[in-house]
Amino acid sequence: MLDFLVRASLRQRLVVVVVAVILLFFGLDAARKLSVDAFPDVTNVQVQIATDSPGRSPEEIERFITVPIEIAMTGLPGLTEMRSLNKPGLSLITLVFTDRTNVYFARQIVMERLVEVADRMPEGTNPVLGPVSTGLGEIYQYTLEKRSDGTTELGREELTNRRIVQDWVVRPLLRSIPGVAEINSQGGFVRQYRVHVNPDRLRHFQVTLPQIFHALSENNANFSGGIMPRQSEQYLIRGVGMLRGVEDIERIVLREVGGTPVLIKDVARVEIGREVRQGALVKNGTTESVGGVVMMLAGGNAKAIVSQVKARVAEINDRGMLPEGLKIVPYYDRSELVDAALWTVTKVLLEGVLLVVVVLYLFLGDVRSSLVVVATLVLTPLLTFLVMNRVGLSANLMSLGGLAIAIGLMVDASVVVVENAYAHLSHGHTKPEDKLHVIAKAVAEVATPVIFGIGIIVLVFLPLMTLQGMEGKMFAPLAFTIAIALTISLVLSLSLSPVLSSYLLKGGSEEDTRLVRWVRRPYDRLLAWALAHRAATVFAALALFAAALAAIPMLGTSFIPEMKEGSVVPGINRVPNISLDESIRMEQEAMRLVMQVPGVKSAISGVGRGESPADPQSQNESTPIVSLKPRDEWPEGWDQDTIADEIRKRLQVLPGVQIVMAQPISDRIDEMVTGVRSDVAIKLFGDDLETLRDKAGEIARIAAGLRGAQDIRVERITGQQYMTVDIDRAAIARYGLNVADIQHVIEIAFAGKRATDIYEGERRFGAVVRLPRAYRDNMASLGDLMLTTSSGAQVPLDNLARIQVLDGPAQISRESAKRRIVIGVNVRDRDLGGFVAELRGAVDRELTLKEGYYLEWGGQFQNMQRALGHLSVIVPITIAAIFFLLFLLFGSLRYAALIITVLPFASIGGIFGLLVSGEYLSVPASVGFIALWGIAVLNGVVLVSYIRTLRVGGMEIKAAIMQGTRMRFRPVMMTATVAMLGLIPFLFATGPGSEVQRPLAVVVIGGLVTSTLLTLVMLPALYEWFDQDAATERKAARKRAKAERGVKPEVRTGGMAGSSGGGAGAEPVARDRADGVG
Repeated sequence: MLDFLVRASLRQRLVVVVVAVILLFFGLDAARKLSVDAFPDVTNVQVQIATDSPGRSPEEIERFITVPIEIAMTGLPGLTEMRSLNKPGLSLITLVFTDRTNVYFARQIVMERLVEVADRMPEGTNPVLGPVSTGLGEIYQYTLEKRSDGTTELGREELTNRRIVQDWVVRPLLRSIPGVAEINSQGGFVRQYRVHVNPDRLRHFQVTLPQIFHALSENNANFSGGIMPRQSEQYLIRGVGMLRGVEDIERIVLREVGGTPVLIKDVARVEIGREVRQGALVKNGTTESVGGVVMMLAGGNAKAIVSQVKARVAEINDRGMLPEGLKIVPYYDRSELVDAALWTVTKVLLEGVLLVVVVLYLFLGDVRSSLVVVATLVLTPLLTFLVMNRVGLSANLMSLGGLAIAIGLMVDASVVVVENAYAHLSHGHTKPEDKLHVIAKAVAEVATPVIFGIGIIVLVFLPLMTLQGMEGKMFAPLAFTIAIALTISLVLSLSLSPVLSSYLLKGGSEEDTRLVRWVRRPYDRLLAWALAHRAATVFAALALFAAALAAIPMLGTSFIPEMKEGSVVPGINRVPNISLDESIRMEQEAMRLVMQVPGVKSAISGVGRGESPADPQSQNESTPIVSLKPRDEWPEGWDQDTIADEIRKRLQVLPGVQIVMAQPISDRIDEMVTGVRSDVAIKLFGDDLETLRDKAGEIARIAAGLRGAQDIRVERITGQQYMTVDIDRAAIARYGLNVADIQHVIEIAFAGKRATDIYEGERRFGAVVRLPRAYRDNMASLGDLMLTTSSGAQVPLDNLARIQVLDGPAQISRESAKRRIVIGVNVRDRDLGGFVAELRGAVDRELTLKEGYYLEWGGQFQNMQRALGHLSVIVPITIAAIFFLLFLLFGSLRYAALIITVLPFASIGGIFGLLVSGEYLSVPASVGFIALWGIAVLNGVVLVSYIRTLRVGGMEIKAAIMQGTRMRFRPVMMTATVAMLGLIPFLFATGPGSEVQRPLAVVVIGGLVTSTLLTLVMLPALYEWFDQDAATERKAARKRAKAERGVKPEVRTGGMAGSSGGGAGAEPVARDRADGVG
C-alpha cells in the first residue's frame, strides 16, 4: 500500500504538483473564512431563568419563586447542576446541562416546565430565560458621548435623553446584526410619566389611591367598532382613546361631586420624570454615562460579528443617525484582544517557521532539500485550516497554538524522507528513471518507521480529546489541530515530498555539514565511552531519573495559568444596605483613584444591574472595566500584574469594601461556569444564614493567615435592613379590610405601580402612580398612610400594623437545592494545589461544624482536581497505546520495551525545565509531557528500526549499533532540534495567551534535550541487551562453553532445551527477515 502510494505519486508527478497548487489556493481561502476568537469558549451548556418580583425579600423570593421552579426543573434530561441566587426582588436560577445537550433543546424543555409551574407563581411574576450567550458573549461595550462632553458631569435630563436614544435608536440598529443575541442597556434614567398624588387632596375629595390607579389604566385604549358598509365601500369603525401626554392624563375623571367632575389634576401633579433605577454607568470617575453591551450568540464568530458591529457603528456615527451630535464610543472591543491573541500565535508561527528553515539548511547543507521540506511546512497549515472549516473548529489561541506546537513535528516525516533520499542520491544516479527508482527505494526504507512514529505522536494527543469540563474545551482544539496537521504532513511526506525531491534534488557530497561535524565529534567520543561502559551509562540515567522524581513534590500544581487579556476588572463589593446614589458616589471616587494609576487609559464601571434579566448585580456591587494603554506607555519594568497591584493598593483606602481583581472574560466565565469568581471557592452548606455567616467568617480568617492568600471575599448574605409592616389581623378585621387591600395601597404609594404605557410614536414609556417624595421618605410617612374602609372611613396604617426596622438577608445562594455561602480566595505567588492542601489542613484543625453543615471545595481548584484526575487515567492509557503500536511495528516485546524506556528519561528534562523556570505542574504542562513522549518515541523508532535493519542484513551487533547510530544521528538531531526551535518563540512571547502555552513549551524543550541525548547514547548502550539475535547468540555461546568444559546437560531437559532454545532464538530472526521491518 505504501509502496503503491509512493510509486503512483512518482509516476504522476505533474498531477501531484497541480493538485498541491490547487489545494494551496483552497487552503488560503479556508484561512480567510475561519471562525476566529481569542480563546475557546469553555462555557458549559446552561439556561438561566430570571424572575423579577420587586419588593420581595430574598427569603420570599426563595420560598415563593425559586423553590417551586427548582422542584419543577428536577429530572430534566441532561441536567447536571442547578444553582440559584435570591436577591431582593430577583430570582436567578442557572441550569447546567451536559455538553452534548443542544442549548435550544434545553431552553425548550425548560420553557415547558415553566408553563407547568406558572399557576404556582405569585401573581404578576413572569420568569424569563436569559440570552442565548456564553462567557465569551460580551464582545463590544460602548458609551454615548458628545464632542463637548469632556469631563463635564452630565445632568439627569441629559442622561434621560441619552437613555431614550440608546433604547429606541441604537439598540434596534445593533440588535439587527446577525449573530447578536442581545443589547444590554446600561446607565442613565428611563423616562416615565409620574402621577404624584397629594394625600391631603385625596382626603378632601374622598378619592383612594386604587381609584386613581384603575382610572389611569382604564382610560388608555383604542378600540374597534367593527365594519360599516356604505354603498360600494366600507368603513372601519375605530375608537381613539389613547393617552397622548401629560394633559390627557390630567383630564381623566375620577368621580363626580355635586355635579362637578373630580379630575386627576385636582388630586395629583402629573409630570414626566424617571423610573426608579437599579444601576448606573460611571465613566472615568468624573460623570455618569449611558451605554450598552453587545452580547454575541453562543457559537458565533467573534471576529466577524465585532467587525459587523464596528461597521454599523461607523455608519451610525458618520451619517449622523443619532440626535444632538451623539456618537457611539467603544471602551471594550473584543477584536482588539482577538487580534492581539492571534498575533501572539501568528508571530510564534512565523518565528518557528524561520528557525525551522534555518535549522534544515544548517543540517542538510542543501537549499534544494530545505525547499522540499518547506513546501510541506507551507501546505500543511493551509490544509489544516481547510479541515478545521469543515469540522467547525474555530481559529483561536489554543487551536492555532496547536499548529505552532506542531510546526516542528509536521516536518519530521518530510525531513526523514528527504534526508534519506538525499543520502541515496549522493551515490550518483544521473538517469531520470534511475533517480525515480532511487527515491522510491529511499522513501520505502523509512516509510514504516515514519508512519508508526507520526502515528504514535497523533495517538498520544487523541486521549486529550476525552478531557471534560473547562480543560476539555480548552485543550481538545489543540489536540484536534495537531492530529489533523500531523496526518496531513504524513500524507504529504509520502506523496508530495518524493515528487518534489525528484524535481529538485540532485544529490551531493555524503560528507556532513560543518554544524553536524561540529556536533558529531564530541558525540562520537561520548557514544564510544557509553558503549564501553554500559552499566555506568544506565546507572547515570537512572540517577538523573531518580533526581527528577525527587523534584516533583517541589513543582507545585495549578489548573491553567491566568491569561492576561489586556484589561483589568477590579470588582468592588460594598455593604448590602447602601443606597444606589451613595454607591455611585463611592464608585466615582474609586474610578478617580484608578485613573491616577500609570498605564490606565479608561475606567468605565457598571454599578448595580443593567437591563439584562440575567444580570444579578446588586446596587452595592460594581464591575469596572479598566482599559490599559499600549505597553510602550507603561512605566519601565511594569506588567499587567504590577498595574493590578497598584489599583488594588489605591482602592484599599475606600472604607468597608471588598476588592477582587479579575479580567473581563475570565471573570464572566468563572461566574457562569462555576458560579464563583475566585481561584479557590470554599462552599459551606447549611440551613441557618446566621450560622453560615459566622462559620464563613472563621474560614476567611483562617485563609487570611496563609501565605499566598489574596482578595479574600465572603458572600454578604446578611446586613440588609428591612422596614417591615407587620399587619394586625384583628385590627383589619374590625375595619373590614383585607391584607391584599393594604398591600395594594402600600405598593402604589411607595414603590410606585405601573398603571399603563404612554406611546410617543414607536416609543413607549410607563405611567406610574405614587406619593411625592416628601410623603414617602421616612417611617412616619409610612405610618400616616391612609386606607379607606368599605364604609368610606379612612384609617392610618399605624392603627392596622406594627412598623419596625429589622435586619434580614441580603441574598440567599442555593446549589443542588441546599443553601450555601461561598468564601472566595485568589492565590498569588504560590501553587494552587499546595495552598489548598494547607488551607484544608488548617480548616480541619480549627473549624467545627455541627450536624447538617458541610464543606465543598470549588472554583479553579475544582477544575484542577477534575483535570489531574482525568489525566491520571489518560497517561497510563497513552503509554499502553504507545507500547502496543511499538509491538505492532517490531513484532517483539523486547524492542517495544527498549523504546518505551525513552519515556521516563525524556520526562527528566521536562521536570527540571519546570523547576528551573518556576512554572507549575498544570494542565498545559501535562499536555507538554504527552507531546514530548510522542516526539521521543519517534526518534527512538527511527534509530532502532535502522539498527535492526542492519542486523537483519547480517551485520555484527557492535558494528550495526555504531553504523546505525552514525547514519541516524543527523535525522534524529534534526527532528529534535526542529521541534525544539519551533517552540522556543513561546518561551519569549508576551502577548495575550502566551502564559498558557509557556509551560507546555518548557516541558517539551527541556524534555527533548534529555530525550535526544538519551536516545543517541543510552538506547545504543541498551540495544545489545535487548537484541533478540544477540540474546540467542549469548545463549548458544553459554551452551558451547558448557559443552567444551564437559558439563553434561541434564537428561530431563538436555536435548529439548537445546533445540527449543535454538528454535526460539532462530524463529524471531527468520520472522524479522521475512517481515523486512525497518
